[in-house]
Amino acid sequence: MAACKAGADAVGLVFYKPSSRYVDVMTAATIADVMPPFVQRVGLFVNASEVEVKSTLAQVDLDLLQFHGDELPEYCESFGRAYIKAFAMKPGFDVNAAMHAHRRAKGFLLDTYHPQHPGGTGETFNWSEFPRTSDKPLILAGGLTVANIAQAIKLCQPYAVDVSGGVESGKGIKSSDMIRAFISKAKSIEVVL
Repeated sequence: MAACKAGADAVGLVFYKPSSRYVDVMTAATIADVMPPFVQRVGLFVNASEVEVKSTLAQVDLDLLQFHGDELPEYCESFGRAYIKAFAMKPGFDVNAAMHAHRRAKGFLLDTYHPQHPGGTGETFNWSEFPRTSDKPLILAGGLTVANIAQAIKLCQPYAVDVSGGVESGKGIKSSDMIRAFISKAKSIEVVL
């Protein structure tokens, strides 16, 4: 609710058990039920089984799915829901080819590559590798904080930004003050369209 009140456009619910940000289905359903209109409820999955995703969808009212693993386009499309595909910006990764393969995605989230963690590392990637053009919205993630968000937006000109660790007082513990400061700063930066 702190994120919603601060002006977040979306709130992510992490259904990846190894994450310190993991939320169980019952808690996620409660959160989704109290969120106000016009704030997207996003379900984040990492190489989840089809059964797990379908079970979650049957219990949690989600607006958008975010696939943050090695999911193929056919898998992502099989749920009949709008989705975004996250890509780890590994050196040498052909992001344009990956985006082309996921033609039906509503957008793409570009995050920092880490060999052991599919996101949530608190580290940035080389922002000069952020694509300058795309026919789909691009979301910048990875190591964003109130201290670097202005530079990140000015350099990358993303459709949106995604933050998690950058607004935490401890691993998995969100800070209302940090959320408000981050969203306020991010929304104050002009994006050239």
